Amino acid sequence: MLKKLKLRKTLKKQHYGLVGKHSGVQICRWTKNSLRDEGDCYKAKFYGIKSYGCCQMSPSVGFCQNRCLHCWRAIELTIGNKMNVKDSDDPKEIIKGCIEQQIRLINGFKGNKKINLKKFEEAQEPMQFAISLTGEPTIYPRLGELIQEVRKQGKTSFVVTNGVLPERLKQLQKQKALPTQLYLSMNASNEKLFNKWHRSQTKEAWKKFNESLELFPKLKTRKVVRMTLVKGENSNMNEEMVSDYAELIKKANPDFIEVKGYMSVGFARNRDGMGYDSMPTYEDIKDYSKKIAKELKKEGYKILDEHEFSRVVLVGKDKKMMKIKENQR
Repeated sequence: MLKKLKLRKTLKKQHYGLVGKHSGVQICRWTKNSLRDEGDCYKAKFYGIKSYGCCQMSPSVGFCQNRCLHCWRAIELTIGNKMNVKDSDDPKEIIKGCIEQQIRLINGFKGNKKINLKKFEEAQEPMQFAISLTGEPTIYPRLGELIQEVRKQGKTSFVVTNGVLPERLKQLQKQKALPTQLYLSMNASNEKLFNKWHRSQTKEAWKKFNESLELFPKLKTRKVVRMTLVKGENSNMNEEMVSDYAELIKKANPDFIEVKGYMSVGFARNRDGMGYDSMPTYEDIKDYSKKIAKELKKEGYKILDEHEFSRVVLVGKDKKMMKIKENQR
């Protein structure tokens, strides 16, 4: 209970809007930038998402099986690895509460002379739910219902998972409740690095992660493998790792691969070997992306786009697939 109270106090200080027992919202810097016409995030550039209309939220604040080295969240204040259905909030109430908190948090921007008022008015009804803010979303037992409700409201949803609960991905498929775009985080090329990097509290986490990789091609939605790369003491982007990453990616056969640089921010910068010198440059990321694409050339992958400020490169098979269409919501 004390840890939960400390977590909530910490999150409020970080300007989170808390919803119910285990959900929350935080305004992304790119939402703020977009409202001021000062640029959009890479998801807008790659996939056509409107940054100013994106609700960055989580239905599992404080819940995760992993304790990842690179995580900027307060993983030291993790309160659990599981959540019971009877103790979880209603999906409709979570969505309603998240929209209310989103509106409350952006309303302070209205007085800013730089604000684009047309965007500000549209942002009162966020049309994209980025279910990835903090915690592992698949732990929330009613995730399928939440995604279905987002879809009913004509909105898009992106879900980022660590892949440790492959059975939940199967459940989403069975419920016909897969998100508009599903991300699988891949930050290690082998089991030894995976265990060091993720420090998972789940038994056989590497095995479960690989089950998710093998399940990925069967999931009928847009799919992305996201790689967060670090250099230095805890490097996961050495030359010899490229071929191993490629083999894992072949299992998943995603539509896209986001190769992204680690940023030493939040709680991550206080961990050993995760300081500013661990941040790859944009040139580092582009070079590693080229190596990944070259290794996967026979599978049809190539570099499709890039967002220099965010230090991210998009690898995929077809540039025409990038933008989300109406029938993919």
